[in-house]
Amino acid sequence: MRRHGLGRRLPRGVLHLLIVAGGVVMLYPLLWMIGSSLKPESQIFSTSSILPSTWTVSNYTQGWTGLGYSMTGFLVNSLVLCALCVAGNLISCSLAAFAFARLRFPLRKVLFALMLASIMLPLHATIVPQYILFKYFGWIGTILPLVVPKFLAVDAFFVFLLVQFIRTIPRELDDSAEVDGCGRFRLFVRIILPLSIPALATTAIFTFLWTWGDFFTQLVYLSGNPASFTVPVALGAFVDSTSQSSWGQLLAMSLVSLLPIFGFFIAFQRLLLDGISTTGLRG
Repeated sequence: MRRHGLGRRLPRGVLHLLIVAGGVVMLYPLLWMIGSSLKPESQIFSTSSILPSTWTVSNYTQGWTGLGYSMTGFLVNSLVLCALCVAGNLISCSLAAFAFARLRFPLRKVLFALMLASIMLPLHATIVPQYILFKYFGWIGTILPLVVPKFLAVDAFFVFLLVQFIRTIPRELDDSAEVDGCGRFRLFVRIILPLSIPALATTAIFTFLWTWGDFFTQLVYLSGNPASFTVPVALGAFVDSTSQSSWGQLLAMSLVSLLPIFGFFIAFQRLLLDGISTTGLRG
């Protein structure tokens, strides 16, 4: 019996060791970034040790204003952009999903199929015509090209997610609301939205995370106005291919840029997990 118990415990111990080893591998880049941000510039790539031999916080103090603008402004720009994108996706995607899931109108299935087909289009295939259009409007250098489309339900993935969730809500609730004199919009506000909170939370959280880490589109539309830079674009400015790059300041500010993500995830961890699990089970 002792041998049998030892045999049962051994695989579980090996599994735990593999999980710990995998966790160390995944955390190594973050640990290296933390250690390198506290090293002098000359020691970042000259030593293989994670812990610095000489500790310094100058990378943080110099990097905060290293681009001629305060990092506070870049953080505020990113937070404002994320807040507007989250609000736009919640409003527009929920309305579009309600229309596809509950309303009957001509070409509904065709339009829904075209919306799903747009998910397969890569960003690089549409960025040029979008840039030409926004340049014609005079929006280049502002956050309008990044915010306005969010209020037009352009994120087909979130529309599809909400459609699948709304379809699981019993239609008997719609009939009961209509008997009580509830119109389509009141049905959406009073019945559908409260029951769709898990899917809406998932949409809000992923919109925030994806918008905060988006570099390419923000670089394309904000590159002409340094005062409107967001955090990803500002971090890219620390690396200059034509002169000396400030790697220490870049790593320090990159670590600072991760703090809102960690705080957001910790604050809404329960909603994120509940939203994903509930949406997956019902969808």
